[in-house]
Amino acid sequence: MPDVQTLVNDFVLKLKRRKIEGSQASAKQTAELLRSVVSQQRLPYINQATVLLDAVRAVGEQLIAANPVELAVGNIVRRILHIIREEDLTSTASAMEGLSLSANSDDDDNYEREDHQALSAAAVAAAARSTLRAPSLQTLLEGIPESASAPHPSSSGGDSEGKSKSAERSSRSKKLKHDVIEAINELIQDIETCHEQISEQAVGLIHQNEVILTLGRSRTVKEFLCAANEKKRSFRVFIAEGAPRYLGHVLAKELVAKGLQTTVITDSAVFAMISRVNMVIVGAHAIMANGGVIAPVGINMVALAAQRHAVPFVVVAGSHKLCPLYPHNPEVLLNDFKSPSDLLDFGEFSDCMDFSTSGGSPRLHVVNPAFDFIPSKLVSLFITDTGGHSPSYIYRLIADYYSADDFVVRRRSTTS
Repeated sequence: MPDVQTLVNDFVLKLKRRKIEGSQASAKQTAELLRSVVSQQRLPYINQATVLLDAVRAVGEQLIAANPVELAVGNIVRRILHIIREEDLTSTASAMEGLSLSANSDDDDNYEREDHQALSAAAVAAAARSTLRAPSLQTLLEGIPESASAPHPSSSGGDSEGKSKSAERSSRSKKLKHDVIEAINELIQDIETCHEQISEQAVGLIHQNEVILTLGRSRTVKEFLCAANEKKRSFRVFIAEGAPRYLGHVLAKELVAKGLQTTVITDSAVFAMISRVNMVIVGAHAIMANGGVIAPVGINMVALAAQRHAVPFVVVAGSHKLCPLYPHNPEVLLNDFKSPSDLLDFGEFSDCMDFSTSGGSPRLHVVNPAFDFIPSKLVSLFITDTGGHSPSYIYRLIADYYSADDFVVRRRSTTS
């Protein structure tokens, strides 16, 4: 198996060079890499969760810095940090419950041992008091219940008892890593099947003879529309072409090949056509904590048109695109700029880009942003692989998927 650092370096290079296209591919490969990090990380007897958290943070910080525009990478890093915390708490709770049952069992045995009755009663009382106390922060971090430090009667079997405790700690360490890896596998499966899960909800949203409007090309939108068509729903799709890359043309060809009635319109015709539309369905680059959406450029114009004509505006996106950050957070890079060649031919406009004039700067500047920001008040409904949600419910999903301590992914300082 390749060294983890080699895998990390290769993935960082791919992110920097934008070799990975699409949020789903970025999310899946990030989860697979962090699964390898967890799998190959050696854990001590104590502080297993802390060691795993530090290892994932160190790698996650590099991945996020490599391509801060791809928010899905940071989302998966934070999801896995949350998974480690949850599995550690579950493991600690199970250990506490086991010790409580063991204390009760010892209590029953004490009635049968009259020669050690006083000493055993003291041990059981100490264990009971320890069990009833809430665990300390240090106990939770180390993954060792406080009741493990309760006094025990000395006996000739002390060495074997110590060996059993050591074996128990080793078993618990392996169990934590195993449980985390299993949870990451489930996360990867959810990412892989998100389109299918979202598409299953298409029949309940799209009705007979409706007109649907979208802009550009989104694989999630394509799968969603095709799923409704497969259920014998007859409807028409208007596609705004999505200049300057015109990915709407690609989506139109794909839908026609699937037998859908499709009409391509220019982006500037959205307001003119929106009155004929029953619903707008678009994809998203990211869904922010306040319910706002980062989406391909031009979609904010569509959202405004939909609001003006009271047309439902629906966003379909996998849960890996849920971001726990707000648009104003400094960690969020809201936009990216594409090549000016998408807009202008350098050969035709070379005379406008003469750097020898105007103090060494050209007279013509070309700006080609990749994304729009759509505020939550323009969104009617989110459809994710977990179901349909209103914008006001996004905060609840964020709380389920992320821990507040992980919103800023930064490795811990080694200096005291």
